[in-house]
Amino acid sequence: MAGTLQVTTYNIHKGFSQFNRRMVVHELRERLRDLNADIVFLQEVQGLHHGHAERHEDWPETPQHEFLAEDFWQAIAYGRNMVYDHGHHGNAILARFPILAQHNQDVTHLKFEKRGLLYCALEVPGLDQALHCVCVHLSLFGRSRRRQMDALATRIESIVPATAPLLIAGDFNDWRNRAHDLLAERLGLFEVFGGAAGQPPRSFPSALPLFRLDRIYVRGLAVTKSEVHFGEPWSRISDHAALSAHFALPEHA
Repeated sequence: MAGTLQVTTYNIHKGFSQFNRRMVVHELRERLRDLNADIVFLQEVQGLHHGHAERHEDWPETPQHEFLAEDFWQAIAYGRNMVYDHGHHGNAILARFPILAQHNQDVTHLKFEKRGLLYCALEVPGLDQALHCVCVHLSLFGRSRRRQMDALATRIESIVPATAPLLIAGDFNDWRNRAHDLLAERLGLFEVFGGAAGQPPRSFPSALPLFRLDRIYVRGLAVTKSEVHFGEPWSRISDHAALSAHFALPEHA
């Protein structure tokens, strides 16, 4: 709809249900399409896995980000983070708008825990500047998360104009909400569920969320609605809940 923008973020657990009991990438694709978001931020996206392809007859022939986006989202960016003998996984951004620029920033702190920040600039109708987007999946360890958030803020300050609209979404693994001080205040962002106070929603585990791990931060867009997608059927797909936010573009805010 003209003058509005919908965004979703989801840690898709490499296309498997909690505890890897079932391969659910086909159901995942249908659920994401039901949400009908304009931009989707995905974490733990399986770009390639030879073992899964051999074991599962219905394993997609294309990388997960391409399979999920096929005939629905026209633009795709994928940032390969963890690489192993039988494949790789990382973050992805799916969008209905042209990608003007993209870059995957390696922010690995611990060798056994490869992490990256996937950046895209999108050409969104109704905005007089590019919309800058970053998909994140931060470390499980506090010291590493602080370093990664500092690296993210430093890069955003160097490449994104201070007046430009900005979205940062993903799995922050930040249950103590340190991102508010380390990231949000520095870049002039607010958390879409908690506003200026920055109180994010509970999103893990997806059956009955207790921990505040997933976030959507924004600058330059007005939030009109926010949703946490948890419980059935989402808890059959991933151990994380999906988050959605609806925005009014500036001239309609």
